[in-house]
Amino acid sequence: MIAGLSGAGRSHFASNLEDLGWFVIDRLPAEIMRRVSELASATESNWNRVAFVAKADSTEGETLAAVNELRGMEDNLSLVFLDCSTETLVRRYKDSRRPHPLSSFPKIEDAIEAERNMLASTRAEADLILDTSDLSVHDLREAVTRLYAKEGDRAMQISVSSFGFKHGVPRDADIQLDCRFLPNPYWVEELRDKDGLNREVQEFVLKQENVENFLTDLFSLLNYLIPAYENEGKSYLSVAFGCTGGKHRSVAIAEELSQMLKRNEIDVSTFHRDVNR
Repeated sequence: MIAGLSGAGRSHFASNLEDLGWFVIDRLPAEIMRRVSELASATESNWNRVAFVAKADSTEGETLAAVNELRGMEDNLSLVFLDCSTETLVRRYKDSRRPHPLSSFPKIEDAIEAERNMLASTRAEADLILDTSDLSVHDLREAVTRLYAKEGDRAMQISVSSFGFKHGVPRDADIQLDCRFLPNPYWVEELRDKDGLNREVQEFVLKQENVENFLTDLFSLLNYLIPAYENEGKSYLSVAFGCTGGKHRSVAIAEELSQMLKRNEIDVSTFHRDVNR
């Protein structure tokens, strides 16, 4: 069972478990968890690793009742509680511009503290408390892998992203590459209002001199680095491409590298931080 403060990383934690082959069910009403657990425990079931994510709007009584009931059925049930500092949660909500589930409070700090008090008993019952205040999404993935991966789980996860230097460099990228050596589609009138996900912009960027050599050499480097990192126990590698605004060149290059990796059966996720700014 995964519980914790809103914004502390429940969804990322759950996604990381799924990447390891877990069957994860989010927002399942507490009264249905017992039946699902019975199905998963059946000898003919292939659900040998199941995780429930507590609903953000669940009352504490519902969550604790479900935990206690499942503990009576399963010897190896574990309750994980994701905690986080108020300061970090405030920053995350402001960055994401998403409302807190307890939106009736006038200040987000008040909503966070109210939820913290509401979940105090659940936190006290947890088998593992994981504070995500200083964890990036990559750090969290590594923590989940360290705690719950087993031999034969999925190989290293590769993240390819884009960003704009004028919006700040990403702090959690393992490899950063600057695409500002390429002509900028921003200065082409018919491409200015489009982005690197648009085929015309991609064709403009990819036809530039040295792009093919740049991507080929980078792909060769990653072919060397990925198994080397895996041998050192690293489970996640982040490659970030930057350009001025993070809308054209870096997006197109990130998309092309992602496709190259996928064609070679390398597991990759793609994220464009600033494409909509």
